[in-house]
Amino acid sequence: MFLIASPVLSFGDAHLVQPGPTSVEPMERSVTEKNLELLERIWENVRQDAGSLRKEVLQRALSGYHLLAEKGMLAEGKPLTLVDFDLPSTEKRLWIIDMEAKTLKHASLVAHGRNSGDLLATNFSNTPDSYMSSLGFYLTGEKYIGKHGVSLRLDGLEKGINDKARARAIVIHSADYATEEFVASYGRLGRSLGCPALPHENFEGVIALIQDKSCLYIHADQPFYQEKSIFAAEAAFEQGLAQQVQ
Repeated sequence: MFLIASPVLSFGDAHLVQPGPTSVEPMERSVTEKNLELLERIWENVRQDAGSLRKEVLQRALSGYHLLAEKGMLAEGKPLTLVDFDLPSTEKRLWIIDMEAKTLKHASLVAHGRNSGDLLATNFSNTPDSYMSSLGFYLTGEKYIGKHGVSLRLDGLEKGINDKARARAIVIHSADYATEEFVASYGRLGRSLGCPALPHENFEGVIALIQDKSCLYIHADQPFYQEKSIFAAEAAFEQGLAQQVQ
């Protein structure tokens, strides 16, 4: 039996203290300034090649990445993978950031779950057999050979949002329906049973790059996620500090 080594995070784990309207602790200010500098550096490095990647989505992904690193759940230099399901499936909406070089390593199409929507993903679930995608932060697991060939297991870190990912067999795999050719024929990607499915091209290289406890963030602008996620709270907290720093 595989045991998840990383804890599922909830508001009770965060110990977040909202700042007062005028004061910021020196350590908080220093950390926030460092994180903002990293955001700006990465954004400047990737923006020209990242297509539809939005800076605010990158900021949210980096905020969660910092929180995981702070809790000792990410080794230094692990890549950051982010997906923006606010974008249609016809656009490249998955990006891998090299956190050592602070550059864009890979961008690709990615399919969503069949019951999450057609061209756009608008419905999300953590429920088994829902055939929907799940939002939030994950750690990548081990690769294995399954019905889709080489695949990568995922461990959801957010209780009630994506923590059933492994039990639901939500994995990263490649698929014939996640290709430019499929888009040309049908006007959208095909859909998975909830997995973020990628094109075959360079797929094994992608798996080698992000396997073994790197950070994956799947984004969509959904009120339930903003209300329930500790990572969303951390991002909002960081943004509030950033406004005071500036």
